[in-house]
Amino acid sequence: MTVDLRRSGAEPEGGEGNGGALPASPAPSRLRRWLRRAALGCAVVLVVVTAASFVYNGVTAGRAAPPRGLRYVQAADIRTRYQTWGTAGPPVVLVHGAFESVDTWSRLAPLLARDHRVYALDLTGDGYSERHGPYTVDHFARQLLGFLGAMHLGGPGERPLLVGHSAGAAVVTEAALRAPGRLAGVMLLDGDALDTGAGPPPALKYLLIDPYRTSLLRLGLGIDAVIRSVYDAQCGPACPRLDAAGLDQWRRPLRVPGAENALWSMLAAGVPGLPADRVARLAGVRLPKSVVFGAQDDVFSRQTPQETARRIGAPPATLIPGARHLTMISSPEAVATAVDSLTAASIAASR
Repeated sequence: MTVDLRRSGAEPEGGEGNGGALPASPAPSRLRRWLRRAALGCAVVLVVVTAASFVYNGVTAGRAAPPRGLRYVQAADIRTRYQTWGTAGPPVVLVHGAFESVDTWSRLAPLLARDHRVYALDLTGDGYSERHGPYTVDHFARQLLGFLGAMHLGGPGERPLLVGHSAGAAVVTEAALRAPGRLAGVMLLDGDALDTGAGPPPALKYLLIDPYRTSLLRLGLGIDAVIRSVYDAQCGPACPRLDAAGLDQWRRPLRVPGAENALWSMLAAGVPGLPADRVARLAGVRLPKSVVFGAQDDVFSRQTPQETARRIGAPPATLIPGARHLTMISSPEAVATAVDSLTAASIAASR
């Protein structure tokens, strides 16, 4: 028998007006509300952080002045800061690596000055030389060769030994390939001269944008512990602890006018280097060569020193026990001994 629920007043099973279906779940609507609130919260945080970043950047906009008493010379198209040590002996020119400067050589240069005339320069983009891109091996090599000319080096009896640290190894390699007759020899110190693509990942340039990257850089530079931790990791336990003057040596060059823009340009390009076949051409250049590495350098593989020596036609690499990537700071005596040995080989080769 059929019962007409409308006439009998009975209610359909499952609730009024829903045709017998289960009640709608409130979960989707709650999720949407939560997502809207989360998006709004993120937008508020972004606005606050961005505003704070702009304010902080404005407050810290003042730039540092270079130290007094620096010496400059025009090297190619760069007003170049340099320093010299010693008054007699064969010349040696020291070429620093990325984010280093003339001051990186302050422990090694006086030791070399006992028997050499020692020169060091700030490559453009670092230290206190004029910031003038592009920050490439080609440009650095032109600056270095211009510096040799400005210092009246490269002629008979004045041919210098080039020592290139880390990324500076690529610079001295390129200079030797371009002007071997102006040089007495080449040392690659803690560097293989190769363009390995090292540096920050390309995606970083999309994440580290202004004003945030400027704020992060200035905040990091203002924290002594950050500078000390990077220095300690690269230099090792044999290095002297950074005092106030040491902190200023690493910090101030990144606070002078133009330094931040140069830094972003260099980071975008990665660590400068040369293709492997270009580096290998150095093996055919008739110059004394040597390769010196810290035995515990973790920037490169354990095979890199000997592979580099074979690639450029140098004797087996010299490994400094216990040293990491900044051997000129951790082990200046050992590096000075290696330079003296290469100088002796250069003198012998010239006879």
